[in-house]
Amino acid sequence: MTFHPPSYEFRQGTGPTPIRASTVLPARRENVELRTEDGHTLVAELALPESGPVNATLITLHPLPTHGGFMDSHVYRKASYRLPALAGIAVLRFNTRGTASPHGTSSGAFEEGIGERHDMEAAVRYAVERGLPNRWLVGWSFGTELALMYGAVEPVASQVEGAILLSPPLHRATDKDLLQWAASDKPLKVLVPEHDDFLKPDEAAARFSLVPQARVVGVDGAKHLWVGEKYAARVLNEIVDEVSVAGSSGVLPQEWDGPVATASA
Repeated sequence: MTFHPPSYEFRQGTGPTPIRASTVLPARRENVELRTEDGHTLVAELALPESGPVNATLITLHPLPTHGGFMDSHVYRKASYRLPALAGIAVLRFNTRGTASPHGTSSGAFEEGIGERHDMEAAVRYAVERGLPNRWLVGWSFGTELALMYGAVEPVASQVEGAILLSPPLHRATDKDLLQWAASDKPLKVLVPEHDDFLKPDEAAARFSLVPQARVVGVDGAKHLWVGEKYAARVLNEIVDEVSVAGSSGVLPQEWDGPVATASA
């Protein structure tokens, strides 16, 4: 297993710098390996605040690897670039079994969301063992299926506060899984693009009506992959708003007065 971590050169600006798609803010970034109970080793990165407390922890579940999804997909990459510095949020990203990205390749092969249960459990277990607080699942597309199928049952359910879903297709997850979430009473925030390819806001509202505590948020103009800085920033704001303690603002600053780096991709 080979890591290819990006190298960032931070420079101090002369004043506040606008936060753009490629802006990287300071954080403590660690390349780590997750071990699954069925013997796989997964490539992962943990991004932590440089200083101060960890206010919340995101355990990210990436889009479908057979269609280009991986831990470095742009929304999760931007979360790791910004949220440790802007909101004191730790971001754990990992490649599910058999998935390759610029960070490296996890062992094993794609298992249609079945064996990936062990991958999600390994990530949650790692966050618990590291003592990371206020843990939330964040699933995107295929990742929402993992969150829905396995997040409201043990051993994960008692270790996470809730989940945030980005563009859920509801292909693998069934009404039974939704009813498990309903019974758990754990928060479920569902962000649905207006122009999603699989499930649009009105359809999502009908399907998620089985989960009384679910909040379905339609996002005008957005598409399934949240392409465009406007939509990526909206997702990050919605995430921060959900996981922050009561009374905190979920609106992230658009400028940073401190050292910054620029990502190459």
